[in-house]
Amino acid sequence: MKKIVLLSDSHSYIDDLILGNIVECDEVWHAGDIGTISVIERIREIKPLRAVYGNIDGNDIRRIFPKIDIFEREGNKILMTHAGGYPGKYLNEIKNIIKRELPFIVVCGHSHILKIIYDKEYRHLHLNPGAIGKYGFHVKRTLLRFDLSYNNVSNMEIIEYEK
Repeated sequence: MKKIVLLSDSHSYIDDLILGNIVECDEVWHAGDIGTISVIERIREIKPLRAVYGNIDGNDIRRIFPKIDIFEREGNKILMTHAGGYPGKYLNEIKNIIKRELPFIVVCGHSHILKIIYDKEYRHLHLNPGAIGKYGFHVKRTLLRFDLSYNNVSNMEIIEYEK
């Protein structure tokens, strides 16, 4: 079992509150709009980081991380991208990948709206952690923390901070 912290839309901002949650996990996933290399460095000082780039990320971050990442954790296929939509409203590119790859979890960011939805049509868990940065229209800064084991997500926590 792995404890995962899921972030998105940091927009160059990370603080000790966020980093405190990272200490308690095995791995961090970041669903794009990281902003600056310093955010990556601060996370990697503490835990391994898996990420994708978002629409605000420059070439420095795009050279490090892909637009779409398909990987396995604890025997589960994960699909992560920044701007992919959500169940019933996936972008065509992402919908085609979902149909082909049949992931257990689909992670998206971009909307700044936290979503945890089971997609009945494609039979996967859709996760969007909202936004952890201070830039954007969101009212609260949010992240997700959960345990991942084979074919199971448990102990899902929504962690909120004032903007």
